[in-house]
Amino acid sequence: MQLTIRTLGVIGTGVIGAGWAARALAHGLDVVAWDPTPAWQGRLADAVGNAWPALERLGLFPGGSLDRLRCADSLDAACRAADFIQECAPERLELKQDLHERIDALAPPEVIVASSTSGLLPTDLQSRCRHPERLVVGHPFNPVYLLPLVEVLGGARTSSASIDRAMAFYRDLGMHPLRVRKEIEGFLSDRLQEALWRELLHLVNDGVATTEELDAAIVYGPGLRWAFMGSCLSYHLAGGDTGMEDFLEQFGPTLELPWTRLPAPELGDELIARMTEGTRRQAGGRTVKELERLRDDCLIAIMQALSRFETAAGRTLAEDEARRKKAEGS
Repeated sequence: MQLTIRTLGVIGTGVIGAGWAARALAHGLDVVAWDPTPAWQGRLADAVGNAWPALERLGLFPGGSLDRLRCADSLDAACRAADFIQECAPERLELKQDLHERIDALAPPEVIVASSTSGLLPTDLQSRCRHPERLVVGHPFNPVYLLPLVEVLGGARTSSASIDRAMAFYRDLGMHPLRVRKEIEGFLSDRLQEALWRELLHLVNDGVATTEELDAAIVYGPGLRWAFMGSCLSYHLAGGDTGMEDFLEQFGPTLELPWTRLPAPELGDELIARMTEGTRRQAGGRTVKELERLRDDCLIAIMQALSRFETAAGRTLAEDEARRKKAEGS
């Protein structure tokens, strides 16, 4: 049995869970949420409300409304009301295994259960489930309500049909589902980001650069390229007319030079202080909420600019806008 997905269940309502809720609401779905922590309902409402102006600028689907958010009083109630469940609990394997065992016992067997984990393996997450075939990983990126990438993969006992259904659902939410072909810790994007993050920590720790200088090294250079072309295609262009082959012949030998230090440095008090003081200076007295709104404005502007060229996140945005206009006309 394949359900029509009208209600998204969000289990865990931190930054990621709230982002999923906001994206689904903007696409005209009902959302039923649950969280075991105290006073979570107010925090969820605040987070979704802070995201809503950005989603309104992009355009709401028919029925898109904050009024369609419901807070369940139990995990049982949330699971039984949902047509698709997105788990967003903290990144602790034992906690997630326990939670998925409980969700699996409560949700109808035809309901897909996805985890937002950023690196835990689905085979481990499904180990205690009676219906492991319906568990997938759907790893999003913050802010979930704007960034379209979601990495999708299954475990040893996940069915291909479940993966296909999850990817179709995420496309309907205006996302770019990227199928991860093999189970690997950290998946794809986080492994790439982790390499950059480790090198950044070394450069701050060794007194080579400040956090502001390192961010500038990305923002004014490769970050602009990465928004639409990524590293591999950018390096292909760097090789001239012959492309990647010539690039590797020219610059491949530099890989043998000991420039980078991938093992992470010790996260001692001094390094923590440098990172904290540096980013506090960069914030310039602005609150996190103010910086989130600035980030959202910049992301929308970039994606809308890219939509003119139907490339990268701009293509995903254009496709979602076409779906929205079609829904409005139906």
